[in-house]
This record gives sequence, C-alpha cells and structure tokens, in this order.
Amino acid sequence: MATPSPFTVGFPGLPAYAELHCRTNFSFQVGASHAEELVARAHALGYSALAITDECSVAGLVRAHAEAKKLGLKLLAGSEFVLDGGDGRFRLIALAHNLKGWGALCEFITAGRRAAPKGGYRLDWHDVTADRLPDCELILAPDRLTRSAITLEALCDRLTLGRCQFGSNFWLAAELLHGLDDDLWLTQLEQASARTGVPLVAAGDVVMHVRSRKVLHDVLTAVRLGTPVAQCGFGLQPNAEAHLRPRLRLAALYPPELLANTTVVAARCSFSLDELRYQYPMETVLPGTTPAQTLRHHTEEGARVRYPQGVPAPVQKQIEHELALIAELRYEMYFLTVHDLVRFARSRGILCQGRGSAANSAVCYCLGVTEVDPARMSVLFERFISRERNEPPDIDVDFEHQRREEVIQYIYAKYGRERAALTAVVICWRTRSALRDAGRALGMDLAQIDALAKEHYWFDGSEGAAQRVRDAGLDPDDLRVRQWLETAAQLLTFPRHLSQHVGGFVLTQGLLTRLVPVENAAMPDRSIIQWDKDDLDAVGLLKVDVLALGMLSAIRRCLALVSARRGVDFRMQDIPGDDPATWDMICAADTVGVFQIESRAQMSMLPRLKPRCFYDLVIEVAIVRPGPIQGGMVHPYLRRRQGLEPVEFPQEALREALGRTLGVPIFQEQVMQIAMLAAGFSAGEADSLRRSMAAWKRKGGVHKFHERIVGGMVERGYTEAFAQGIFRQIEGFGEYGFPESHAASFALLVWVSCWLKRHEPAAFLAAMLNSQPLGFYTPSQLVQDARRHHIEVRPIDVTTSDWDCTLEEEAASMNLGKWGRIPIRPPSPEITSALHPNRALTPFPHPPKHPGSSRRNRALTPISPTRAKSLHQKLPTHPSA
Repeated sequence: MATPSPFTVGFPGLPAYAELHCRTNFSFQVGASHAEELVARAHALGYSALAITDECSVAGLVRAHAEAKKLGLKLLAGSEFVLDGGDGRFRLIALAHNLKGWGALCEFITAGRRAAPKGGYRLDWHDVTADRLPDCELILAPDRLTRSAITLEALCDRLTLGRCQFGSNFWLAAELLHGLDDDLWLTQLEQASARTGVPLVAAGDVVMHVRSRKVLHDVLTAVRLGTPVAQCGFGLQPNAEAHLRPRLRLAALYPPELLANTTVVAARCSFSLDELRYQYPMETVLPGTTPAQTLRHHTEEGARVRYPQGVPAPVQKQIEHELALIAELRYEMYFLTVHDLVRFARSRGILCQGRGSAANSAVCYCLGVTEVDPARMSVLFERFISRERNEPPDIDVDFEHQRREEVIQYIYAKYGRERAALTAVVICWRTRSALRDAGRALGMDLAQIDALAKEHYWFDGSEGAAQRVRDAGLDPDDLRVRQWLETAAQLLTFPRHLSQHVGGFVLTQGLLTRLVPVENAAMPDRSIIQWDKDDLDAVGLLKVDVLALGMLSAIRRCLALVSARRGVDFRMQDIPGDDPATWDMICAADTVGVFQIESRAQMSMLPRLKPRCFYDLVIEVAIVRPGPIQGGMVHPYLRRRQGLEPVEFPQEALREALGRTLGVPIFQEQVMQIAMLAAGFSAGEADSLRRSMAAWKRKGGVHKFHERIVGGMVERGYTEAFAQGIFRQIEGFGEYGFPESHAASFALLVWVSCWLKRHEPAAFLAAMLNSQPLGFYTPSQLVQDARRHHIEVRPIDVTTSDWDCTLEEEAASMNLGKWGRIPIRPPSPEITSALHPNRALTPFPHPPKHPGSSRRNRALTPISPTRAKSLHQKLPTHPSA
C-alpha cells in the first residue's frame, strides 16, 4: 500500500500530476540525481507517477523500480531520443504501454546503439514508425533554443507525421522552465497543436530531484563539454528549474488541461519490470526428455566416471538431495548451460575449474564443473541454493586466460548476438577522478588539483578533511575550495559510463533484446546489456560467469609436459590429495610461483598457520584478505589454532556458525549466520547484508546495519563490547571478505600447483614461463627460484630450442636433467621462418654471426617471454662460441 504523501495531505485540492520526462544520472554527465532520489522526491511531492526516460537507455530503471515498489509510486518505463535534422532539434520520449511495448522499445534502443560505436547511438526520423514502436506513448519535445518561424512550420510537419503514425498516442510536450518567453512559447505550441490535432501535455525536462543540485549539474555539464564551467556559456541550464517541482508551482505555470493530460498518459502505461519472465535457453536438453531428466542423465554419467568403483552412499544421497532441490526451484537449465560450456572447453583441451556458491556440490562435481570432491569436505551446496531464500545459483567458471576467447565466441555462435550478451558494470567516479574532474570544471589551478588528488586516500567528503586541505596549501574556508570538495563528494558513486563485465553472460531462450537493450562494448566482438550485474537479481535474470585464470593455463601446460615425459596421460585428478612432502614445502613458505599463497603476506602466514589438510588451505586462502585483517580476525584465529587461548563462544548458539573456524568468523557465509543466530536477522535481511558486503564499491555499505546488528545482539544477551567487535569484523568484510565456496575451489588449485612445484619443478617452471604474463613474480624471479632448487636452466640454442620452453633429458648426465629454454629477443622474420625447416634437414655446425657482434656480447641475457611473442626459434648460444 502506498504511503500518503505529506503534500497530498496538506493540499488536497492540487491537481494530479505525473512527470513524463525525467533523466537520472545514467544519462551520463547530464542527470544530476540518482534514480532512487528522483523516485523518493516524486513520492514526497505527491506525484501520481514518474517516468524514467534516460537518453537511449534504460540503465537507471531497475534501481528506480526497486525504490518505487518500496514507496508505492507508479513508475513509467521509457527513454528519450535526440533527433537532429535540417528542420531543427527534437527530443522524442517513448513510454511503454505494456510488455509488448517494452520489448519494442528495447529493440529500438538496441538498433540505435548497435549502429554506432560504444557510448553513442544512431537514429533518425525514418526509424520512428508505428511498426518499430508499437504499444508505446510518444511525446515530442522541441528544442526551444533553436525555434524560429521555419522550425515552427517544421514542428507542424513532424506533428502531422507523428499523428499519422501513432494516432492518439502521440503528444506534444510543453516544458515551461521559467524562461523569459514562456508565455510566447506556450502560445506557439498551442497554435501547433491546434493546426495538427496533436494534444499538448505538461512535462518538466527533469535532470535533478531538487534545485540545490544545480551546481553539480553545471559541473557535470563542464565535464561533458571538456571545458570549465565559466566558459560553458549557453551550454549550461539558464536556471535551476529542471527539477521535480511542487504541484502548487506547476498549477501556477500550466493550464489545468495540460496537467490533467499527464495522468491520461500515465494511465495508458501499465508496464512494470515485474512482468518480465526470464527463460533459460533449451538447446542443451536432450531430445525427448525434460530438463530434469537431462540433468540426471549427465549427472549419473559423470558419477560413473568420477567413481569407477561405485558411487559412495553418502555422495549418492547428496546427489539425490541436490537434484530434487534443483528441480523444485527450476534451475536445471542453469546447470545444463554451465555443463555445456565446460563440455565444449574440455573437447578443445581447455582446462577449466568452477567456483562460486553452487560449484561446490556433488552434482557439479559429477558434471565436471568443479574438481572439489564432495567426499573431501563438508558440502556447501544448501547454504546457497535454498527454499527459504529462493536465491539463484552462482557458478563462476574459470578458463585458461589465453583460450577463454574460444569459449566466448562459442557462446555467441551458439546463441547469437540477439540471445547472448555480457552484463554491464557501472563505472563510477572514485575519489581521485572526482577530485580531478570537479577541480578542472571549477577552474582550479592544475598544480592544486594534482597536489590534492595525489593525497586522495583521506578524502571521503567529511568535515574532518579540513586540516588535510590546509596541509595541501589550500584554504578550506575559501568558497571555491568548499564548492570543489562538496561537488567532488557528491560525484562519488555517480556513474560515469557502462563497461563490460569480465565474463558474466546473460543467455535467453527468446530474444534477449526484448528483455533489455543490448549495445556495443569498447572491445571488438563484444556486446553488453544496459543493466549492471548487481541489478540482475531485481529483474530475475541469471548470468553465467565465464572468467579467465592464468594459473589454469600454466597447470594445463605443466600436465601436458609431465604426460609427455611419463608417456601416460596425467590429469589434474591424478594428483594425490595428501602428500607430506608437499605439506612440508607449504609450511616452509617455499611457494614462489604457486597459486594464491605466493605473496609476501601469504608466505609470512604459512609458517604460523602450518596447513596440513585441505580445509587448512581453504582458511589460508581466505584469511589473508582485507576483510579478516581489518576485522581483527587473524591473530585470534592463530592463537586458538596454536593452543595459546581457548576456543570459546559467547553463546552456544554461535557454535553452529563458528565451530569450524575456532570461534572466529573468516568467511562471508559465517557473517550471515551470525546475523541470523545472534542478531535475529531473517533470511532476507541476512541476504541484504551479504549483498551490501558484495557491492561495497557502490552506495550503501554495511554501516546502515549497525543499529540492527548491535541492538539485536544486545537484546539477545550479548555484551555491547562483543557486539561492537562483531560489527567491526563485519565492516572488514565490507571491504573484502572471501566466500567459503570460492576459497574451497581456489584451495584445490593451490594444492595442485604446490604438488606440481614440489614433484615436477622443471615442468612447472617451463609451464609458468610459457603462460606469461601471469602471477606475482617475473620470469626472472621464477628462474632464480628454480635454480635455487637445483633446476638447470639452459640458455637458448639454435640447434634445439623450440617456440616454448621445453624439458630435456640427456643420457650423458649422471642425473637426468630437466631444463627450461628461455626465450630472448627474436631475430628478423626471415631468419625465424627459415630456421626450423633448415634445422630439420641438417644440424647447424656453428651459430650465425651478426654483424658487429663479438664473442663477449653474444652471451645474451634471458628476457620475459612476453617480449618474444613473434619468435619462432631461439638465438643460439653454441659451445663453439
């Protein structure tokens, strides 16, 4: 039920009004308010409805929809288009009547966006037809700044054509923003309306929710135009009237019939984003079967491969439980789609590994999505897919970073550009860019801008920044400086543009372009939807994450080298799950080059944590993160692990959440459990807490849960000191906390890389060098570490070297040696192309001599393989040299 507006109560005689032309800050560098702010303000003013009409975009609509549902305000879905011609400049606003109209609007936006490079669109009057925009309300808003007697005639021509195309669904907007000639402009519009029969309707050309955002709007305009505010001239709005105005003022500006017509238009538009129904592609279903039957078939087939001696009873029970829950929640197609991508990758010899909430499940293990054996650790499946939360699954699949593109193009080829696209990521202003852009727009000295921006880490827009401003040589009381800092603070979290997600694909059974517009990304052969990845859940869209991981490339190459040397196929699952020598190496922090635990911080942790089982690695991966460190969780866990302090729980109820980590929260999932067990959160509230931690770079954060968490824990008998400590730990997770499911998948790759480094060090080094660039260490550091482990690294030899680093075994050696060949700067393409075929015909007795070279300077130093990508052979270092 809608909450009564105070304006409605105080002025019951005011005319009803619906704002039909409103742009959010997703009309980049134009709108000066968040979508949520506009919705809240329209509700407070007692508006009947609000239309969100960003320019050739619906990017801000999801966030407006969520706020409107909460407040009970009717939201109209639409977009505006700027159409230039020889007869003047017009804005065309399209509002969807229903689901059909929404689909047409999305395809119209898609056509315009796909016809232009990223960030632009290309549409003209010939595209505006009833066939392209059926079931839509069209409003024409002429540009007042270019009107003349000629353009008035042109306006009548446009109105006549629009009337013929759209009939009574075509309107002429009267936007009166306290210009000096508002009365004359309204008279001319009334004449055009009378001559063409197109009715007039009031509109506000809104770009901000309150007039105080005018300064910010001017700064945004200056940023867009690339010039200081003082030089923008007529590019700036002449006043601050382009905001949501009280109905009392609107009643004084517009004739009553124009205000009444806004509610007529709003009444015709009944579409809501809640009507969208997402359906996963059905291509992966076996003929003559249902999705559930197909998923069971693939699961049982994979189980026979995973467990050739028979599926253990506990695992079989878990499989049945998961299949039943997946079928109940109708997520079969999601799992089948992920399985199809993994199947394709394996068919091409591309190593992949699933992670994410549902990846650690018996079904995913049987499907080959993950290598985490459910018999190896407690299964995490039901904490993420449950009846209570009805939350969609989340499986991230990592592919080899140098071959992920093959998987992406497979998706596009299979589903087409109309049914597959990447999700968008909203790129927002961060502290440094906000200070720089606001400073340049306000005409601040460039040296001052640089000085303040370089020391930006303290800046959060608070008053405590005054002293730091003085330290930078500025007067915090100076008006321009105050405006600069205030504007920069407002810019924080404002969207700058849409970018592409690293690999989150949305796939549909029908046309994706009828659910959401699709536009070109900056990268060739990429297209993205207009909604941010964090907005998908609100409209029920699922995504599949196709990610890249360099360590997978190295592991696959290493396994291939080991297989070639041993003469049998050696797979990742052939690596034993326990090995004392490998554990000893890990505890000694001898982990240069391995996955995740190779950094200095991780190395310092390993001798203290002393991992000796797989779950210890899971904790090791997660504990050296900003969340646990800032939350003060590291030292308590280590002291308890070492027996220096007892494992205690403030109340027995928390044992369920914290027992496996000795009473210290380390994973995101534990934070959710604490909120539910100790603070009385519902499952939905706990999920909101998780989302606030996952989206900490966006607005919100976990601070808004402070009173709810601390107060709830105190009410349930916990001390306030303990409650505040828990909240500080939760705040740490708001910076960066690691989910247990991701840590488990990463821990498996940690173990694999460590085992290979310990037992196949030469193959591991060669694979790492052949997979550059990746990892924490440079190729030179990797080679130095290998030499410390008594691995001989031979220089380049024209008679034996290949494109990649290789392994060698020489019978004359007392111990069969294993060496990597290190690439250096290549010679000319002519020599490169001729080397291999000539070497196959006859050996080279002497190395080729380069003009001006000497015996001394031909002792060449190895360089990074990334500098030798055009190399098809290696320069020689021959004994005779």
